[in-house]
Amino acid sequence: MTDPTPNAWTTGAPSDVLDAAGGRYTVISADSHCGLPAPEYRDYLDAAFHADFDEYLAQQQAQRDEALTLNYDYIMGWETENEEGLRGSYDAAQRDKELDADGVAAEVMFADADAITGFASPPFGAGLGAGMIERPDLAFAGARAHNRFLVDFCATNPERRGGVALVPVAFDIDQGVAEVERLAGEPGIRGVMIPTMWRDKLPYNDAAYDPFWAACEAAGFPVHTHSGEAPREEMGDHIGIYLAEVVWWATRPMWHLLFSGAFERFPGLKFVVTEAAAYGPPTSCGEVGPVPRRNHRKDGAS
Repeated sequence: MTDPTPNAWTTGAPSDVLDAAGGRYTVISADSHCGLPAPEYRDYLDAAFHADFDEYLAQQQAQRDEALTLNYDYIMGWETENEEGLRGSYDAAQRDKELDADGVAAEVMFADADAITGFASPPFGAGLGAGMIERPDLAFAGARAHNRFLVDFCATNPERRGGVALVPVAFDIDQGVAEVERLAGEPGIRGVMIPTMWRDKLPYNDAAYDPFWAACEAAGFPVHTHSGEAPREEMGDHIGIYLAEVVWWATRPMWHLLFSGAFERFPGLKFVVTEAAAYGPPTSCGEVGPVPRRNHRKDGAS
Protein backbone atom coordinates (compact mmCIF):
# COMPACT_ATOMS: atom_id res chain seq x y z
CA MET A 1 0.00 0.00 0.00
CA THR A 2 1.44 3.40 -0.94
CA ASP A 3 0.62 6.94 0.03
CA PRO A 4 2.31 10.00 -1.50
CA THR A 5 1.29 12.19 1.45
CA PRO A 6 3.02 12.33 4.85
CA ASN A 7 2.24 9.30 6.96
CA ALA A 8 -0.71 10.32 9.09
CA TRP A 9 -0.46 7.11 11.15
CA THR A 10 2.77 8.02 12.88
CA THR A 11 4.26 10.89 14.79
CA GLY A 12 7.79 9.76 14.01
CA ALA A 13 9.99 10.65 11.07
CA PRO A 14 8.49 9.84 7.66
CA SER A 15 9.79 6.72 5.97
CA ASP A 16 12.32 7.30 3.19
CA VAL A 17 11.37 4.08 1.39
CA LEU A 18 9.67 5.05 -1.86
CA ASP A 19 7.73 3.04 -4.41
CA ALA A 20 8.26 3.29 -8.16
CA ALA A 21 5.88 6.24 -8.39
CA GLY A 22 7.74 8.19 -5.71
CA GLY A 23 5.18 7.68 -2.94
CA ARG A 24 6.10 6.35 0.48
CA TYR A 25 5.13 2.84 1.45
CA THR A 26 2.70 2.56 4.32
CA VAL A 27 4.02 -0.37 6.35
CA ILE A 28 1.50 -2.47 8.30
CA SER A 29 2.83 -5.36 10.35
CA ALA A 30 0.65 -8.43 9.83
CA ASP A 31 2.13 -10.47 12.68
CA SER A 32 3.10 -8.76 15.89
CA HIS A 33 2.44 -9.88 19.46
CA CYS A 34 1.31 -8.30 22.69
CA GLY A 35 0.54 -9.43 26.20
CA LEU A 36 1.20 -8.91 29.87
CA PRO A 37 3.90 -10.54 31.97
CA ALA A 38 2.08 -13.68 33.13
CA PRO A 39 1.47 -12.67 36.79
CA GLU A 40 -0.16 -9.40 35.74
CA TYR A 41 -3.05 -11.18 34.04
CA ARG A 42 -4.54 -11.81 37.49
CA ASP A 43 -6.52 -8.56 37.42
CA TYR A 44 -8.17 -9.62 34.15
CA LEU A 45 -8.91 -13.18 35.26
CA ASP A 46 -12.18 -14.21 36.89
CA ALA A 47 -11.60 -14.68 40.62
CA ALA A 48 -12.92 -18.25 40.51
CA PHE A 49 -9.74 -19.26 38.64
CA HIS A 50 -7.16 -17.54 40.85
CA ALA A 51 -6.18 -20.75 42.66
CA ASP A 52 -5.68 -22.54 39.33
CA PHE A 53 -3.72 -19.52 38.15
CA ASP A 54 -1.35 -19.76 41.12
CA GLU A 55 -0.59 -23.36 40.17
CA TYR A 56 -0.09 -22.33 36.54
CA LEU A 57 2.31 -19.53 37.52
CA ALA A 58 4.36 -21.92 39.63
CA GLN A 59 4.68 -24.24 36.63
CA GLN A 60 5.64 -21.34 34.38
CA GLN A 61 8.27 -20.16 36.84
CA ALA A 62 9.73 -23.66 37.05
CA GLN A 63 9.96 -23.81 33.26
CA ARG A 64 11.63 -20.43 33.17
CA ASP A 65 14.12 -21.46 35.84
CA GLU A 66 14.98 -24.58 33.85
CA ALA A 67 15.44 -22.51 30.69
CA LEU A 68 17.76 -20.17 32.57
CA THR A 69 19.97 -23.05 33.71
CA LEU A 70 20.34 -24.16 30.10
CA ASN A 71 20.67 -20.78 28.38
CA TYR A 72 21.22 -18.11 31.02
CA ASP A 73 23.50 -15.79 29.06
CA TYR A 74 21.25 -15.63 26.01
CA ILE A 75 18.00 -15.15 27.93
CA MET A 76 19.33 -12.53 30.33
CA GLY A 77 21.18 -10.77 27.52
CA TRP A 78 18.02 -10.61 25.42
CA GLU A 79 15.85 -9.36 28.28
CA THR A 80 18.42 -6.82 29.47
CA GLU A 81 19.40 -5.38 26.10
CA ASN A 82 15.79 -5.16 24.95
CA GLU A 83 14.15 -4.25 28.25
CA GLU A 84 12.66 -1.00 26.99
CA GLY A 85 11.36 -2.43 23.73
CA LEU A 86 9.91 -5.53 25.37
CA ARG A 87 7.87 -3.27 27.63
CA GLY A 88 5.97 -2.30 24.51
CA SER A 89 4.14 -5.62 24.63
CA TYR A 90 1.83 -4.09 27.25
CA ASP A 91 2.83 -0.41 27.62
CA ALA A 92 0.90 1.59 25.00
CA ALA A 93 3.19 4.64 24.96
CA GLN A 94 6.30 2.47 24.62
CA ARG A 95 4.68 0.46 21.84
CA ASP A 96 3.86 3.57 19.83
CA LYS A 97 7.44 4.73 20.30
CA GLU A 98 8.75 1.42 18.92
CA LEU A 99 6.35 1.52 15.96
CA ASP A 100 7.39 5.07 15.13
CA ALA A 101 11.06 4.14 15.29
CA ASP A 102 10.47 1.23 12.90
CA GLY A 103 8.31 3.25 10.51
CA VAL A 104 5.33 0.95 11.08
CA ALA A 105 1.95 2.62 10.63
CA ALA A 106 -0.31 -0.06 12.11
CA GLU A 107 -0.24 -3.69 13.15
CA VAL A 108 -2.14 -6.93 13.66
CA MET A 109 -1.50 -8.18 17.19
CA PHE A 110 -1.58 -11.78 18.41
CA ALA A 111 -1.10 -13.13 21.92
CA ASP A 112 2.13 -14.56 23.39
CA ALA A 113 4.57 -11.68 23.54
CA ASP A 114 7.51 -13.72 24.89
CA ALA A 115 8.94 -16.28 22.48
CA ILE A 116 12.03 -16.90 24.63
CA THR A 117 10.68 -18.31 27.90
CA GLY A 118 6.92 -17.99 27.40
CA PHE A 119 6.55 -15.88 30.53
CA ALA A 120 4.36 -13.29 28.78
CA SER A 121 1.63 -15.66 27.67
CA PRO A 122 -2.10 -15.72 28.49
CA PRO A 123 -3.21 -17.70 31.55
CA PHE A 124 -3.17 -21.48 31.21
CA GLY A 125 -1.51 -21.29 27.79
CA ALA A 126 -4.65 -20.01 26.09
CA GLY A 127 -2.70 -18.41 23.24
CA LEU A 128 -0.83 -20.15 20.41
CA GLY A 129 -0.98 -23.55 22.12
CA ALA A 130 -4.56 -23.44 23.36
CA GLY A 131 -5.42 -26.84 21.92
CA MET A 132 -3.13 -28.49 24.48
CA ILE A 133 -5.17 -27.29 27.46
CA GLU A 134 -7.04 -30.16 29.12
CA ARG A 135 -9.86 -28.26 30.85
CA PRO A 136 -12.33 -26.29 28.73
CA ASP A 137 -13.09 -23.90 31.58
CA LEU A 138 -9.41 -22.95 31.84
CA ALA A 139 -9.14 -22.49 28.08
CA PHE A 140 -11.94 -19.95 28.06
CA ALA A 141 -10.91 -18.31 31.35
CA GLY A 142 -7.42 -17.68 30.00
CA ALA A 143 -8.74 -16.48 26.66
CA ARG A 144 -11.18 -14.04 28.26
CA ALA A 145 -8.44 -12.64 30.52
CA HIS A 146 -6.27 -11.89 27.51
CA ASN A 147 -9.20 -10.49 25.54
CA ARG A 148 -10.05 -8.08 28.35
CA PHE A 149 -6.46 -6.86 28.35
CA LEU A 150 -6.53 -6.66 24.56
CA VAL A 151 -9.67 -4.51 24.53
CA ASP A 152 -8.03 -2.06 26.93
CA PHE A 153 -4.76 -2.08 24.99
CA CYS A 154 -6.38 -1.53 21.60
CA ALA A 155 -8.56 1.26 22.98
CA THR A 156 -5.45 3.38 23.52
CA ASN A 157 -5.02 3.73 19.75
CA PRO A 158 -7.70 1.71 17.91
CA GLU A 159 -6.89 3.15 14.49
CA ARG A 160 -3.37 1.82 14.76
CA ARG A 161 -3.90 -1.45 16.61
CA GLY A 162 -5.62 -4.51 15.22
CA GLY A 163 -6.16 -6.95 18.04
CA VAL A 164 -6.81 -10.63 17.31
CA ALA A 165 -8.84 -12.03 20.20
CA LEU A 166 -8.59 -15.59 21.49
CA VAL A 167 -11.59 -17.88 21.06
CA PRO A 168 -10.88 -21.56 21.88
CA VAL A 169 -14.06 -22.62 20.11
CA ALA A 170 -13.07 -26.28 19.80
CA PHE A 171 -13.70 -26.65 23.55
CA ASP A 172 -17.22 -25.22 23.50
CA ILE A 173 -18.95 -23.85 20.41
CA ASP A 174 -21.69 -22.00 22.31
CA GLN A 175 -19.13 -20.22 24.48
CA GLY A 176 -17.16 -19.40 21.36
CA VAL A 177 -20.19 -17.76 19.78
CA ALA A 178 -20.86 -15.80 22.97
CA GLU A 179 -17.28 -14.52 23.09
CA VAL A 180 -17.43 -13.32 19.47
CA GLU A 181 -20.71 -11.54 20.13
CA ARG A 182 -19.27 -9.96 23.29
CA LEU A 183 -16.24 -8.62 21.42
CA ALA A 184 -18.07 -7.41 18.31
CA GLY A 185 -17.81 -3.66 18.03
CA GLU A 186 -15.00 -3.24 20.56
CA PRO A 187 -12.59 -0.58 19.22
CA GLY A 188 -9.48 -2.14 17.72
CA ILE A 189 -10.63 -5.78 17.88
CA ARG A 190 -10.27 -6.92 14.26
CA GLY A 191 -10.55 -10.69 14.32
CA VAL A 192 -10.29 -13.90 16.33
CA MET A 193 -7.80 -16.74 16.59
CA ILE A 194 -8.92 -20.35 17.02
CA PRO A 195 -6.78 -23.29 18.15
CA THR A 196 -4.66 -24.72 15.36
CA MET A 197 -5.36 -28.24 16.65
CA TRP A 198 -8.66 -29.57 17.96
CA ARG A 199 -7.11 -32.75 19.37
CA ASP A 200 -9.91 -35.10 20.52
CA LYS A 201 -12.69 -32.60 19.82
CA LEU A 202 -14.86 -32.02 16.76
CA PRO A 203 -12.83 -31.18 13.65
CA TYR A 204 -13.57 -27.86 11.99
CA ASN A 205 -15.28 -29.58 9.06
CA ASP A 206 -18.21 -30.48 11.32
CA ALA A 207 -21.41 -28.51 10.67
CA ALA A 208 -21.77 -28.03 14.42
CA TYR A 209 -19.38 -25.10 14.02
CA ASP A 210 -21.76 -23.25 11.68
CA PRO A 211 -23.12 -20.93 14.41
CA PHE A 212 -19.55 -19.86 15.14
CA TRP A 213 -18.67 -19.18 11.49
CA ALA A 214 -21.95 -17.26 11.22
CA ALA A 215 -21.11 -15.16 14.28
CA CYS A 216 -17.65 -14.32 12.90
CA GLU A 217 -19.16 -13.40 9.54
CA ALA A 218 -21.76 -11.16 11.22
CA ALA A 219 -19.12 -9.45 13.37
CA GLY A 220 -16.79 -8.96 10.40
CA PHE A 221 -14.08 -10.90 12.21
CA PRO A 222 -11.60 -12.84 10.06
CA VAL A 223 -10.80 -16.20 11.65
CA HIS A 224 -7.07 -16.74 12.20
CA THR A 225 -4.73 -19.59 12.91
CA HIS A 226 -1.11 -18.95 13.85
CA SER A 227 1.74 -21.43 13.77
CA GLY A 228 2.98 -22.69 17.10
CA GLU A 229 1.06 -25.78 18.08
CA ALA A 230 1.96 -29.25 16.85
CA PRO A 231 1.85 -32.76 18.38
CA ARG A 232 5.10 -32.23 20.27
CA GLU A 233 4.45 -35.35 22.32
CA GLU A 234 5.20 -37.37 19.17
CA MET A 235 8.43 -35.57 18.38
CA GLY A 236 10.55 -36.09 21.47
CA ASP A 237 13.59 -33.83 21.49
CA HIS A 238 13.79 -33.70 17.70
CA ILE A 239 13.20 -30.01 17.07
CA GLY A 240 13.75 -30.54 13.35
CA ILE A 241 10.51 -32.52 13.09
CA TYR A 242 8.63 -29.67 14.74
CA LEU A 243 10.13 -27.08 12.41
CA ALA A 244 9.31 -29.20 9.38
CA GLU A 245 5.68 -29.81 10.37
CA VAL A 246 4.47 -26.82 12.38
CA VAL A 247 3.38 -24.75 9.35
CA TRP A 248 1.31 -27.69 8.07
CA TRP A 249 -0.68 -27.82 11.30
CA ALA A 250 -1.42 -24.10 11.06
CA THR A 251 -2.70 -24.47 7.49
CA ARG A 252 -4.69 -27.66 8.03
CA PRO A 253 -7.88 -26.02 9.42
CA MET A 254 -8.29 -24.09 6.17
CA TRP A 255 -8.82 -27.29 4.18
CA HIS A 256 -11.45 -28.45 6.66
CA LEU A 257 -13.45 -25.27 6.13
CA LEU A 258 -12.92 -25.29 2.38
CA PHE A 259 -13.96 -28.84 1.64
CA SER A 260 -16.80 -28.82 4.16
CA GLY A 261 -18.43 -25.96 2.25
CA ALA A 262 -18.15 -23.42 5.08
CA PHE A 263 -17.07 -20.65 2.71
CA GLU A 264 -20.07 -21.33 0.50
CA ARG A 265 -22.51 -21.30 3.40
CA PHE A 266 -20.89 -18.14 4.80
CA PRO A 267 -19.56 -16.17 1.81
CA GLY A 268 -18.53 -13.25 4.00
CA LEU A 269 -16.30 -15.42 6.18
CA LYS A 270 -12.57 -14.74 5.92
CA PHE A 271 -9.82 -17.11 7.04
CA VAL A 272 -6.21 -16.07 7.69
CA VAL A 273 -3.18 -18.32 8.20
CA THR A 274 -0.29 -16.51 9.91
CA GLU A 275 3.40 -17.36 10.13
CA ALA A 276 3.02 -20.55 8.15
CA ALA A 277 5.46 -19.92 5.29
CA ALA A 278 4.42 -18.05 2.16
CA TYR A 279 5.19 -21.04 -0.04
CA GLY A 280 2.46 -23.09 1.65
CA PRO A 281 -0.78 -21.91 -0.02
CA PRO A 282 0.45 -21.95 -3.67
CA THR A 283 2.04 -25.36 -3.23
CA SER A 284 -0.96 -26.79 -1.40
CA CYS A 285 -3.44 -25.38 -3.91
CA GLY A 286 -1.45 -26.96 -6.69
CA GLU A 287 -1.59 -30.30 -4.90
CA VAL A 288 -5.29 -30.30 -3.99
CA GLY A 289 -6.58 -28.51 -7.10
CA PRO A 290 -6.65 -31.69 -9.23
CA VAL A 291 -8.16 -33.81 -6.43
CA PRO A 292 -11.85 -33.27 -7.31
CA ARG A 293 -11.17 -34.01 -10.97
CA ARG A 294 -9.05 -37.04 -10.14
CA ASN A 295 -11.74 -38.52 -7.90
CA HIS A 296 -14.74 -37.72 -10.09
CA ARG A 297 -15.75 -40.45 -12.59
CA LYS A 298 -17.39 -39.77 -15.91
CA ASP A 299 -20.62 -41.37 -14.72
CA GLY A 300 -20.91 -38.70 -12.01
CA ALA A 301 -19.97 -40.94 -9.10
CA SER A 302 -17.09 -39.97 -6.90
